[in-house]
Amino acid sequence: MLAKLHSVTLEGIEGIVCEVEVDVARGGFEKSVIVGLPDAAVKESTERVKSAITNCGFKYPKTQSVVNLAPADVKKVGPAFDLPIALGMLIGQGALVGSSLKDFIVVGELALDGRVRPVNGLLSMAMTAAANGFSRMIVPLENAEEAAVVAGIEAFGVGSLAQAAGFLSGQLPLEATSVDVEELFKVASDYEVDFADVKGQESVKRALTVAAAGGHNIMMIGPPGAGKTMLAQRLATILPPLSLPESLETTRVYSSVGLLPKNKALMATRPVRMPHHSASGPALVGGGTTPRPGELSLAHFGILFLDEFVEFPRHVLEMIRQPLEDGFVTISRAKRTIKFPAQFMLVAAMNPCPCGYFGTDVRRCRCTPGQILRYLSKVSGPLVDRIDIHIDVPPISFSKLRSKRGWLDSAAMRRDVISAGSVQSNRFGDRAVLRNARMSHKQVEKFCRLDSPSEMMLRQAMIEFGLSARAHDKICKVARTIADLAGAENIAPEHVAEAISYRKLDRKL
Repeated sequence: MLAKLHSVTLEGIEGIVCEVEVDVARGGFEKSVIVGLPDAAVKESTERVKSAITNCGFKYPKTQSVVNLAPADVKKVGPAFDLPIALGMLIGQGALVGSSLKDFIVVGELALDGRVRPVNGLLSMAMTAAANGFSRMIVPLENAEEAAVVAGIEAFGVGSLAQAAGFLSGQLPLEATSVDVEELFKVASDYEVDFADVKGQESVKRALTVAAAGGHNIMMIGPPGAGKTMLAQRLATILPPLSLPESLETTRVYSSVGLLPKNKALMATRPVRMPHHSASGPALVGGGTTPRPGELSLAHFGILFLDEFVEFPRHVLEMIRQPLEDGFVTISRAKRTIKFPAQFMLVAAMNPCPCGYFGTDVRRCRCTPGQILRYLSKVSGPLVDRIDIHIDVPPISFSKLRSKRGWLDSAAMRRDVISAGSVQSNRFGDRAVLRNARMSHKQVEKFCRLDSPSEMMLRQAMIEFGLSARAHDKICKVARTIADLAGAENIAPEHVAEAISYRKLDRKL
């Protein structure tokens, strides 16, 4: 007898609906074959399925059986096909009626005793199911809430093969899993750190407020111990809250690689990724034999903090240039090209020289001009061009460290950021620009018009610092954000002056 079910495989983080055909023959020797371009994990499902069926009290067919996974030209990866193959075996030998499965997507890994284990990428699978007209899914119990957050999907969580069979036969009623998305955001959207923990550095906090309000990339340059890492770790506390579409996009990246926190159906806070400077190119950008997202994609709609920026290999840093502009990573292979989302805010930190004390009164710098030049040149000009704000982080004095005064906190900074964000939302409407940093050149010309004094100031800066056309647009975008923070409709000379002051590395290089 021939049984037909539907499941989903992942290509990157995108799902592809697959038809699982199981043909249990009436005769022949006991042999199971899986065709349809399966990977090793799918091929090995034969033994898992056989043990699970037997240990759940069902009979495994003693005749020949063939499992076809269509479309046959798409590579099937992972153990998510275990459950649909097992149910197909039961239908194929008449132990289960399969007519009720035509509207279901079925995914799940089987243990040898018949338990259903969770799988990676369930959110992407549920989104694919909804996009292809399916409204119901049978999923592992641990993944049920993850699937239920997708509108239009009824997710039935099962803990074992026997439970799935009982549900489909009508002998074991199951309720669809329900999720209160608003409650998920309330529970998981708190931070344990605050900018009030950072003593002093008010000018740096101002620059970080500008960066957060417009989604601008920022570079902090300062001596060891000045607080660069503390500042970067607290930047997420002032970013606008994740919207549901942003949360779904971020969650599907984490779900696809099995990094979604346990008992969490959604990412409710913006991710902060802090890879070590020894990270390889594929670890940072993504890749591998079976392409998977890297740190850039894991920072999607969040923050990528690269501490000790110049210690990263130069060829690795050059890999992030294209994603900084485009907002996605492209992984090319001989037979296919996969795109991963990577719309992140880059926060980089570096010392001003090899010893770390150039330009400070803390210690005497012993680096020669040549050493300082070689050190700064590890960061290429094109990459510096793509960083909107370069800010000095001075060392903290003893008096500020011991001061009991109330320093600027995250709540006050967040209010300014959210206020500027609402101005940008009204300006761009439904356009695909989330913040000022993502404006195109045409939008810069439209929304960043300068009066005569501002234009003269920018012209002088471009001549004096030798700025590129990209740097010109970056200054205009930052000035637009500064004006938004001030509640000004038009960009004024003081806004342009502040934006120009944030191009420190252009002056050094």
